[in-house]
Amino acid sequence: MTTSEQESTFSETSSDPPLMCIPKAVAAQAAGRPDAVAVAMGSLSLTYHELDCQANRMARYLRARGAGADVPIGLCLPRSIEMVIAALGIMKAGAAYVPMDPSYPADRLAFMLEDAGAHLVVTDSAAQRLPQTACEVLEMSAPELSAGPDHMPRIDILPTDLAYLIYTSGSTGRPKGVEITHANLASLVCWHRDAFSVTASDRASHVAGLGFDAAVWELWPYLAAGASVHLADEIARNSPELLRDWLVSEQITVSFVPTPLAERMLALEWPAETSLRFLLTGGDALHHYPSADLPFQLINNYGPTECTVVATSGPVLPAVHSDSMPPIGTAIARTHVYLLDERFEEAPEGVTGEIFIGGAGVARGYHNRPDLTGERFIPNPFGSGRLYRTGDLARRLPTGEIAFVGRADDQIKIRGYRIEPQEIVHALNRHPEIQDSLVVARASSTSDRDGEKRLVAYLVTASNCTRSHTEVRDALRAHLPEYMLPSAFVRVEAFPTTQNGKIDVAQLPAPSPANTLADSAFELPATPTEQRIGAIIGSLLGLKNIGRNENFFLLGGHSLLAAQLIARLRDAFGVQIPLRTLFASPTIQMLASCIDPSSKTPVPAREEIHSCMATEACVVTNP
Repeated sequence: MTTSEQESTFSETSSDPPLMCIPKAVAAQAAGRPDAVAVAMGSLSLTYHELDCQANRMARYLRARGAGADVPIGLCLPRSIEMVIAALGIMKAGAAYVPMDPSYPADRLAFMLEDAGAHLVVTDSAAQRLPQTACEVLEMSAPELSAGPDHMPRIDILPTDLAYLIYTSGSTGRPKGVEITHANLASLVCWHRDAFSVTASDRASHVAGLGFDAAVWELWPYLAAGASVHLADEIARNSPELLRDWLVSEQITVSFVPTPLAERMLALEWPAETSLRFLLTGGDALHHYPSADLPFQLINNYGPTECTVVATSGPVLPAVHSDSMPPIGTAIARTHVYLLDERFEEAPEGVTGEIFIGGAGVARGYHNRPDLTGERFIPNPFGSGRLYRTGDLARRLPTGEIAFVGRADDQIKIRGYRIEPQEIVHALNRHPEIQDSLVVARASSTSDRDGEKRLVAYLVTASNCTRSHTEVRDALRAHLPEYMLPSAFVRVEAFPTTQNGKIDVAQLPAPSPANTLADSAFELPATPTEQRIGAIIGSLLGLKNIGRNENFFLLGGHSLLAAQLIARLRDAFGVQIPLRTLFASPTIQMLASCIDPSSKTPVPAREEIHSCMATEACVVTNP
């Protein structure tokens, strides 16, 4: 038998069971269950026989146009049945599909096509939105795709051949193409089917955008098992209430939902008769535990694109009171997860280390980026193969599960302190009237020039939330030191997200009087002296409308700015205020009393003075 006559299959050489490539697995389902529904969207559906035949015709056409092993072919289609046909057809041709969301900017699409070296792109009416490139454009409505033989090309697909080439969705910098092989994909599919007992009777959802690698996870494990995949419409997939109703009405048994949307769905009421067995989530840090009343099991997952969607997974059980975020589970089958310190030694239990991942899911590398591949995919010091260095931080729990801490490059350093935003988020989310939160470091116009930032918390609150700025800060004090308390709390209806469903930090609004939590005792400066002091403090902190009773240090002031404040007050009023006085009288009203003794103002509580002085002492001694 010649190579061209061999069937598209491969076997692993390890002791693991043989892994079947996706084209052959789907063909096997079409042969055994031809009339079963494979994919559906609304009133439209395809049986396994129809899906297999249409993908085979496309594969034969693509083979005639030069498709073969490691040949990238652009896939620029919206979420649709046609998208599934095209992705399968490209893999059946032995080539690698390059998922391209049609909603991406034209310059990003152009970069992806050029960087991938794709000479052909499969699309539909989106062709008019594609940038002008040298690529041949193949529309799904082309008559040649519905003619010719409908049996699968007999080609040899090797484990090391590319299945797909997916570009990371980072909001800054140059996108990177991640090379995922058939062996990588087959290992994911095999684990998924075993972990969630996927059978032909399952009905799975497809919610993720095409550029998000979770879309891979929503298709191939189910089509390889003979289950049916149901694509949610654009309206339902962006609304927690509508998506819940759709999952129930479509009798979905296994569903993946990106974390920001899943967090909101966990707070909804669910009918007890739902068919849903597992709600899978991932993509961002999960902060909430599920209610014991939910009729399905919540599964938290973690994995970078470079490790084929998922590297760790585990159920999240209900927890009435917890001092930690839900864990991200343990390593999946044929995967190894190491938490290493700066010396590349394993961190002890409970100690934070960087996540390194090895095993069957580790990608081949970055496309056309040997330098970056060598930097991030390193030799495994604990065995064979390579480890992918994630840049994520975590610690191992006594249960063996892994607790996600955050990104190494997301650590915030403010006035000498290194702060993990997730610690603040978890403390905020314990508040009964806060549904979700996010903490970032933002620079004001003045502090940005000085290289200074302040913590800002973004809150999705319950509709009946009446908590003030001070009340929320006081609640946080029970769990966090002063230097970790945000200086502003911005209320938002929902966090902005990217096309892939991840939180888009760049689109968060700047704090303003219109969107920040008000203070129940908020008063504007009342006297000319107070107004003048307020203007000085506002210019130093880059803030407007500061209340006369707000604490300078809790708004973001520190020892360096305190010195500047004292100098400006001296220039404005001709008085020299000692630093000790500023610690003892850190509000506009108190400072006005120091400058104008005729003003009457309450004496600050001893513990507040000590708290501010202790905080500033730490700032001075921890530069």
